[in-house]
Amino acid sequence: MSALETFLAGLPKAELHLHIEGTLEPEMLFALAARNGIEVPYSSVEALRAAYRFRELQDFLNLYYGGVAAVIEEQDFYELASAYFDRARQDGVRHAEIFFDPQAHTERGVAFATLFEGLHRAAVDAGTRHGMSVQLIMCFLRDKSEEAAFETLDQARPFLDRIAGVGLDSAERGNPPSKFAAVFEKARALGLRAVAHAGEEGPADYVRDSLDLLKAERIDHGVRSPEDPALMRRLAEEQVPLTVCPLSNVRLCIFDDMRSHALPQLMAAGVLVTINSDDPAYFGGYVNANYAAIAETFALSETDLCALAANSFKASFLAEEEKRAWLAEVEAYSRRSGPA
Repeated sequence: MSALETFLAGLPKAELHLHIEGTLEPEMLFALAARNGIEVPYSSVEALRAAYRFRELQDFLNLYYGGVAAVIEEQDFYELASAYFDRARQDGVRHAEIFFDPQAHTERGVAFATLFEGLHRAAVDAGTRHGMSVQLIMCFLRDKSEEAAFETLDQARPFLDRIAGVGLDSAERGNPPSKFAAVFEKARALGLRAVAHAGEEGPADYVRDSLDLLKAERIDHGVRSPEDPALMRRLAEEQVPLTVCPLSNVRLCIFDDMRSHALPQLMAAGVLVTINSDDPAYFGGYVNANYAAIAETFALSETDLCALAANSFKASFLAEEEKRAWLAEVEAYSRRSGPA
């Protein structure tokens, strides 16, 4: 293990942009498919991995939704989430706020209770096994109708005491935040927090609309914000968190390579940036791989990396007392590690 990898493994951090369906590794997909009698249209794990060459977001989504067809029973969802929590703990993740996409499952006949109870049971066990806190964020698929989102919100009602918030994901192009303003208003009235994917393949205007129309407290991605100087000033002044996923942005061709990523602009402008893995089974790395990629590309110091880890707790939905405790842990780790 390199010095950087060792440092990152010990660095306490939160992960705030993680799609649990996007942690479905090919090995688990084949195992679940065999158990559930689902045919996989690839001959081997290697052949499936070879398909992870995406020209745009939709290429990925087609493979992503095909893969989840193997996840059917409550135990499947439990094992999927548990595998992520085990892996995240190795990366120093102490708190995770994970997305799940009910519509990707209920539309193929899986009951909401089935998927939710499996995920929640894994979240509880992550606390027992790893001392990790977990919050679940239910996302609406933006390429579906708002009516379908309302139906999903209704299905979730018996479980709302165990759901932290709602989000908006899937194909951004042609699906503006305004399409979901009413369902987000209803979700907030039910006591749910709000986040939204914006400014990934969609324009910077979608970031502003997510803040103004959806009342999003965090923006997932937001990497096209530098296209709008006024928006950048607002993000910095209001300290609106962006949950940035560097490896994902490159694998989905949002940026040609890591060197052209907007991260340095966002950091230099004083935007509250956090680093996350998005769909790590598909994009080549879990959260520490993302930290390592930006550290190596942009020559970030250990102080810089600690600041990003601190941001992850600041941007979380943890109670203020818990945030302060974790920020103190990051500060103590930084002091123990010494200068870069």
